[in-house]
Amino acid sequence: MGEARRIVVKVGSSSLTTASGGLDADRVDALVDVLAKVRSGGEREIVLVSSGAIAAGLAPLGLRRRPKDLARQQAAASVGQGLLVARYTASFARYGVRVGQVLLTSDDMSRRSHHRNASRTLDKLLAMGAFPIVNENDTVATDEIRFGDNDRLAALVAHLVRADLLVLLSDVDGVYDGDPAKPGTSRIGEVRDPSDLAHVEIGSAGKAGVGTGGMVTKVEAARIAAAAGVPVVLTSAVHAADALTGQDTGTFFHPTGKRSADRLLWLQHASAPQGALTLDDGAVRAVVDRRKSLLPAGIAAVEGEFSAGDPVELRDGAGHAVARGLVNFDAKEIPRLIGRSTRELARELGPAYEREVVHRDDLVVLHP
Repeated sequence: MGEARRIVVKVGSSSLTTASGGLDADRVDALVDVLAKVRSGGEREIVLVSSGAIAAGLAPLGLRRRPKDLARQQAAASVGQGLLVARYTASFARYGVRVGQVLLTSDDMSRRSHHRNASRTLDKLLAMGAFPIVNENDTVATDEIRFGDNDRLAALVAHLVRADLLVLLSDVDGVYDGDPAKPGTSRIGEVRDPSDLAHVEIGSAGKAGVGTGGMVTKVEAARIAAAAGVPVVLTSAVHAADALTGQDTGTFFHPTGKRSADRLLWLQHASAPQGALTLDDGAVRAVVDRRKSLLPAGIAAVEGEFSAGDPVELRDGAGHAVARGLVNFDAKEIPRLIGRSTRELARELGPAYEREVVHRDDLVVLHP
């Protein structure tokens, strides 16, 4: 932890705002004090994934709690995002550090060109000495393309920027083997495998009503990052300095897997399928067991309305999702391709049809 060079830090709304909505300047400054000190030597880089836009916009709009409808959430985010970045800009300016804002939607990350642009922007901000602050683009994100919470976004950003460590900051100082508010419970110091938490009942969102996550989303984010080879520390915001300097704090999630292609992680965890393709038994074996591309001959049925480049679900004959991938054809084109060989299609329709429906480089198998 103490030797990590590139770190992604995620902070939740409850750690930055008051319960009634609105930014708590002292809390923001305290966090910035820690982050600025850690990167001051020039040897460590930090990307901050910050919640708080919607929460910051509540009080200015006269809202007592986070609204449930999407339109008012977007309105609150529109007001609050500017306030949030302005507060960070002013706070980091005390250390002569410039801030760069990066707003993302899941749709940005599952498409190849958008994914490359996001990666390039973050790398360049870090190379130029700016401090990237990432948030979901709540102002325009719809239910279909939302990450759902910034914990998952942080896990994916950690993989995107090839981070050495992910630090998830909350209002709870780790994962406990029971309700931390009750006596007799203890903090779980390390998680080496997801099965270590099989006996633990994980809590949901807090009582403040300004965030969307809770310990459930943080543990899931930690699992995503750890499975992608990124170690994770989950602790409270007041212990941020300890987490960033390698002290014993919070819950440490050991890496459980290896790093994979960036975009495939986004495809698996952040994309919203726009349709589905049903595969015959031979195609299921080819895609799942042999990691082959999906060819027209292996398709049994198509549903949904999608365009070339959209994520689609690949299902077996029983309707179970076995994989997800980026499709190379529009939905309306696929019915006439079903069950036919690429060579036959090329002869009849032209060379543009002698290609995979989903290429194996744009496909991820979904494990149960």
